Amino acid sequence: MLGNVPNIFKIPDLRKKILFTLAMVAVYRLGSHIPTPGINAAALGLLLGQMRGTVFGLYDIFVGGALSRASIFALGIMPYISASIIFQLLGSVFPALEKLQKDEEGRKKINQYTRYATVALAAVQATAIAAYLEAQPPTAAGPIVMMSGFFFRFLTISTMIAGTIFVMWLGEQITDRGIGNGISFIIFVGCLDSIPQDIGRTIQMMRAGEISWLALLLIIAIIFAVYAGVILITQAMRKIPVQYPKRIVGRKMYGGQATYIPLRINTAGVIPIIFAQSLIVFPSTMAAFIKADWIQSLQRYIAPGAWLYSIIFGGLIVFFTYFYTSVVFNPRDMADNMQRYGGFIPGIRPGEKTAEFIDRSLTLLTLPGALFLALMALLPYYLMNALKVPFYFGGTTLLIIVGVALDTIQQIESHLVMRHYEGLLKGTKLKGRR
Repeated sequence: MLGNVPNIFKIPDLRKKILFTLAMVAVYRLGSHIPTPGINAAALGLLLGQMRGTVFGLYDIFVGGALSRASIFALGIMPYISASIIFQLLGSVFPALEKLQKDEEGRKKINQYTRYATVALAAVQATAIAAYLEAQPPTAAGPIVMMSGFFFRFLTISTMIAGTIFVMWLGEQITDRGIGNGISFIIFVGCLDSIPQDIGRTIQMMRAGEISWLALLLIIAIIFAVYAGVILITQAMRKIPVQYPKRIVGRKMYGGQATYIPLRINTAGVIPIIFAQSLIVFPSTMAAFIKADWIQSLQRYIAPGAWLYSIIFGGLIVFFTYFYTSVVFNPRDMADNMQRYGGFIPGIRPGEKTAEFIDRSLTLLTLPGALFLALMALLPYYLMNALKVPFYFGGTTLLIIVGVALDTIQQIESHLVMRHYEGLLKGTKLKGRR
């Protein structure tokens, strides 16, 4: 692989795309360290450090620590992601939106609506953050808000909304002029934010004798095994054969080829874990605001590491895996499209029987994918506690890092092969998620 890396820079178009992507990432990282006016970043960091098990800690992971640093990019790209998921879910409920999703002009309109919804969600979130920060008592590092009042709220809300719009623009620029999907790449960069600090803490613990060489080697082996397993599941698919008959149109013959329907084990991607984590941390988030005894007791029962937490979290992941798969993959539409062009699955009657066969196959195939997602979300936590690892290497961030990395490598591979160069991973069958 390393021997073929210089080939990337021999292709002018690919070189420009990669350099442009790196430049946009540098801009994003720079903005992630520019503080929002009127906020004491040190005091806010102490507050969020006490709320790592809440929705605020989860949100801070996706924005690369920008929230705990009180950055102008504190909201990151998450309002856009939320708006996209909302419209995707609404498309399965409202026929008008579903119809728009099926043609190019309709998708452009939905993208425009998504941008408007992003601004609205950013405004709501920024307003809630400004009001919440004003209500917090002083910390050991001083007050979080330097000077409360209408001017602070207006400045904070407008700054965070503008930051979200700018990050959304950066993502679209990467998609249009760079390499890979810009929105996914920005989240990918955010997930990598804590890795240098994690490595530094591990080295310090080794020097202090808290981690032995044997434990370190075991940690590295487990991390490699976890990443290999995620790559395997991300790439795994079942190919259902499809045959198209020959058709004569005028003097030309069309069709007659054999193809396949790729059914992935993990069709839903990282979304089920995001949904499940958002719900499982809800009691912890409520406990930070409401000091009622029953909420505090509930938080202890479903704290990470408790048996009830593992059962509920795993069950939610399995449920959302099936739910989101049913939203993004419609066997009925696929069967209708195949029948329209004369395609059929050998041994299966076209139409209703084909839709039932695809639906049954996808249901059976999704089960191991759902169980694997639950395992990846829970197992690293217990291994982390058992081996005293100072960082977390599973769950949402792991799937995002692997998925986006595979997509990016696949696109680079396509550019190299198209220009008659050897690919980065010669002799492999690497494919992106899409």
